[in-house]
Amino acid sequence: MDFLIPNAYAQGVAGAAPGNPFISFLPLIVLFGIFYFLMIRPQMKRQKELRKMIADLAKGDEVVTNGGLAGRVDDIGDGFLTLEIASGVKVKVQRQAISAVLPKGTLKVS
Repeated sequence: MDFLIPNAYAQGVAGAAPGNPFISFLPLIVLFGIFYFLMIRPQMKRQKELRKMIADLAKGDEVVTNGGLAGRVDDIGDGFLTLEIASGVKVKVQRQAISAVLPKGTLKVS
């Protein structure tokens, strides 16, 4: 039956030229660069601004906490601060719970 179907023999492949390893990692490097500039760097910048804002808190500043509690800073400690949320009503919160400092005069405490 060899005369109807010729035998197929595998040919030896000539040695493939070795590729440049930098070219194979280039898409990965480009993706990391995109992620860094679009996600990581802006997040680090926000964290730095938040740390500076918390460090610069002073007595009398009007702030909002992560839970939405708004008040005036009455006393500042190392890890905690006391907020006056109404006349004679004071609560103690962690410094890290402060999410924003409001402009002066925003809160009307009577």
